[in-house]
Amino acid sequence: MIVIKDVLSPQQLQQVHHVIAQQTWVDGRVTGGQQSNSVKNNQQLSTGSEMIINLEEHILAALAQHPVFISAALPLKIFPPMFNRYGIGETYGPHVDNAIRVPQGTNARIRTDLSATLFLSNPDDYDGGDLVIEDHFGTQPVKLAAGDMILYPSTTLHQVTPVTRGERISAVFWLQSMVRNNEYRKILFDLDQSVQSLTVQHGHQAQDVMRLSGIYHNLIRQWAET
Repeated sequence: MIVIKDVLSPQQLQQVHHVIAQQTWVDGRVTGGQQSNSVKNNQQLSTGSEMIINLEEHILAALAQHPVFISAALPLKIFPPMFNRYGIGETYGPHVDNAIRVPQGTNARIRTDLSATLFLSNPDDYDGGDLVIEDHFGTQPVKLAAGDMILYPSTTLHQVTPVTRGERISAVFWLQSMVRNNEYRKILFDLDQSVQSLTVQHGHQAQDVMRLSGIYHNLIRQWAET
């Protein structure tokens, strides 16, 4: 799991909420699978309108400029963000995300290697509504500042706890990485972050920096699917 800070600025968040306020929420189960719908109780925005498509593209453009996201995800295909809302009493019980997603109006198939939740509500504005992810290290509750995002393997069991005050709004999406294996992606992320840190200290022409950078790119050649 990787927290990606400041995907959206306060100004961008304001614009997102301005657009969302003009939309109509529908039952979130319209896009769920049979297994997930049995535990799903939330709302989401209808997809396909020009305003929502522009909002999706706005978020994807922000992610494309975020170096930590690119380093952690190594994205190949991204399912367009979906906007959901949890009011008081609404929840999404334990589930695993569908392995394959098909964007609306296309024949494209996206393997869901990674899941992402971009928080759009300030945590002080609601109680409950934690994203709870189960991994090898136990149960991890996640509740981030508006504009921050959590990226985690789609293979994990996760849930959203019931909201008890206010409302929780977020954007969720899935992506297919060039590197399918979670452990390989972690190695590449740690290596890339080390290269970036050493570059700041010693410059990109330093011998050790160039050697490590070469190892990073050679591993991507070994593991990447394009």
